[in-house]
Amino acid sequence: MGVLTSVKAGAAAVALMALAAVPAAAQPQKTLKVVVHADLKVLDVTANTTYITNRYGYQVYDTLFALNSKYEPQPQMVESWSVTPDQLSWTFKLRPGLVFHDGQKVTSADVIASIKRWMIRDSMGVNLAPAVASFEAVDADTFRILLKEPFPLILDALGKPGTPAYIIPERIVSVPTTEMITASVGSGPFIMKRDEWRPGHRVVYVKNPAYVPRKEAPDYLSGGKVVHLDRVEWLYIPDQNTALNAFLGGEVDFYELPPLDFITMLKSNPDVRTLVVDPLGVSQHIRPNSLYPPFDNYKARQALLYLASQEEYNQAVVGNPDLYMRFCGTFFMCGSENETDAGAIRKPDLAKAKALLAEAGYKGEPIVVLQPTDRPQYLATTMVMVEKLREIGVKVDLQAADWSTISIRRARKDAPEKGGWNIFVTGHGGTDATTPISNFWIGSGCGKGNAGWPCDMKLQELIAAWGREPDRAKRKAMMPAIQMQAYESVPYISTGQFVQPVAFRKNVTGVLAAGMPVYWNIDKK
Repeated sequence: MGVLTSVKAGAAAVALMALAAVPAAAQPQKTLKVVVHADLKVLDVTANTTYITNRYGYQVYDTLFALNSKYEPQPQMVESWSVTPDQLSWTFKLRPGLVFHDGQKVTSADVIASIKRWMIRDSMGVNLAPAVASFEAVDADTFRILLKEPFPLILDALGKPGTPAYIIPERIVSVPTTEMITASVGSGPFIMKRDEWRPGHRVVYVKNPAYVPRKEAPDYLSGGKVVHLDRVEWLYIPDQNTALNAFLGGEVDFYELPPLDFITMLKSNPDVRTLVVDPLGVSQHIRPNSLYPPFDNYKARQALLYLASQEEYNQAVVGNPDLYMRFCGTFFMCGSENETDAGAIRKPDLAKAKALLAEAGYKGEPIVVLQPTDRPQYLATTMVMVEKLREIGVKVDLQAADWSTISIRRARKDAPEKGGWNIFVTGHGGTDATTPISNFWIGSGCGKGNAGWPCDMKLQELIAAWGREPDRAKRKAMMPAIQMQAYESVPYISTGQFVQPVAFRKNVTGVLAAGMPVYWNIDKK
């Protein structure tokens, strides 16, 4: 790949040896050891959009609906639902047997409180919120959502995969939104072992004996979440060569995010299997901070569009052209029904980038760029971008940290010179990135929404209108105008789209193509 983490292998190796030193008799019968892509530091699934926190959420929580492999919302915690002919009153009944990890029954009050908090921050929730008149707890198992106006994508919103409306106990989720949720009490298929959580090293989950799976076969994120494992251990090993050696040596069973330059070698190993769990793939992007100069000016954000070609980024990040697209000009994932190339910029132009920065008022001030030390793909993109910025005369202040630390820092609205930032690189993918109202990076609500806080009320109005339109064909016809406006205000800059396989030992079976790594249905021989 050309750019790997600078974190030394020593600490990771010591951690791995310490884990191996635990007596075999102390381990449950079936333990799956997983190398995860980042350190889990934030447990608040309502406030953090990082993949690691979201994947933690799917371990310990459950959702009202979930998508199948056709990207259709299917009931998950819901047993049945109905809607009035005017589409303004939606009634939902919870299925029996839903119990939180502390033994308390899941009730309508828990559901309503969870949805209310989710609507404050999630992009799809934010679009749903203006249409909601009220919530009603009909009884302990039944709740109703009353709308002011029809919202045709309400089930899609409740079943979205990334940052979904996880159902959390009312007493926990009702804290002020200024406070982070630190408890880990859900009703999902796994229970987090807080007493064994070692930030910077390991997260442990055990099978939830009280969880009642649905009867349907698993399909993407929907259906029965049948757990065959007794225990899942997430291991954070920031040095990729140490992680690879642990995996190839059989000390680790599942490699969640192997660097893409490892994939050819892993595929040739008879003891290893690889699987693309998300056929839509991943889109990486550059996220500028729209609150502070120079990127509070749209021309400075436009300048980032001209720094490098997607081919340059993809060669640094992926290398193997079989795994990436030569060019993808949409904000909504190539291969999705909402793909459009309207307004797309294909060729870099450093002179134009420099001129746009000057028009935005840039005079050589330091630009704080967050450099992830433990995410090889993000790091590779960051370094290509930094090189190009320096070529056009930008003074770059490169500040290195692990990804979990960056995910906390990026949420701060402080000025760059006071602990904030100007640019970081991140990514998204799957179905959440395919629509204007679910793509949480395109939301431009002027200080609201995800880190970066772009401001473009015209784009927001176009997105809101798309979400209110019930006709699918008409929604598709609205996409070019939305994308043209996004290329004008530039909430982020896509650097390319590629697929990311997971890898696992051949004695591991039942790995699902669920759009993300999930650990139900998996067995270990």
